[in-house]
Amino acid sequence: MIIVTGATGVLNGATVDHLLARVPPSRIGVSVRDPARAEHLAARGVRVRQGSYDDPEALRHSFEGAEQVLLVSSNDVTADVVAQHRTAIDAAVQAGAGRILYTSAHGAGVDTPYPPLAIHAATEQHLAEADVAWTALRNGFYGDLGQLLGLWQETGVIAKPADGPFSWIDRRDAAEAAAVILTGESPVDGPVDMTLASPVTLADIAAAASALTGRRIDRVVVDDEEWVASEVAHGMPEAVARFTLSMFRATRSGHFAGTDPALSELLGREPRSVADQLADHVAGSARARG
Repeated sequence: MIIVTGATGVLNGATVDHLLARVPPSRIGVSVRDPARAEHLAARGVRVRQGSYDDPEALRHSFEGAEQVLLVSSNDVTADVVAQHRTAIDAAVQAGAGRILYTSAHGAGVDTPYPPLAIHAATEQHLAEADVAWTALRNGFYGDLGQLLGLWQETGVIAKPADGPFSWIDRRDAAEAAAVILTGESPVDGPVDMTLASPVTLADIAAAASALTGRRIDRVVVDDEEWVASEVAHGMPEAVARFTLSMFRATRSGHFAGTDPALSELLGREPRSVADQLADHVAGSARARG
């Protein structure tokens, strides 16, 4: 059985959908904090059990019978996330899982200005030391382009701190690739980088936005401290602003500049480009406006 955590979230929820297209629902289980939110999966024949990264006993029960376990990284900002990940890994091993897959991040490492990368590196280290086969899905950045780019559609400007090359992948592609690995005949061992064929910068995204909209979208570089002050003035907590700034600093120091063909190979096609994702974002914004 394949057990998936975080299956009521966007990423691993999409992975479960791809799994259901590939294997019978009797081969799939989910471990979720709130089973009521997974009723739609139970209705499709997926085994639903309650589990929390803070409750080892519940995790072991939810992982029962697992051949493989897909662990989503914790987003609990109030918790010791590395400890949570260790708890989940240990529970999967104790439940007898033969392989653990973990949603890591491209650029995972200790020497980085972006704190999540050290968390992923520590989790990968625990996986490497555990008595189990493992795969780290080192996904490029993904999520809401609106949050990354700001009010560019209204202002015609992408005004952010200096950046460097990075991969912004489509979450749907990351989910599909995970399902391919989980159901494939050839195991993927250790870290696997999920990136675009070529990294992009915010200047590249501004150019794509200009081509898409038919209007000039400028990339404006804002001084780090000026940007933090502006975000705080507009209501963002300073800690959040500085956390976000650390991401820009990591891009410009080259932490996300590398590329790998793994995502394309797993999908059997090129992953959705930033231009493709930008078009979806613009269409979604238009629908939201009515």
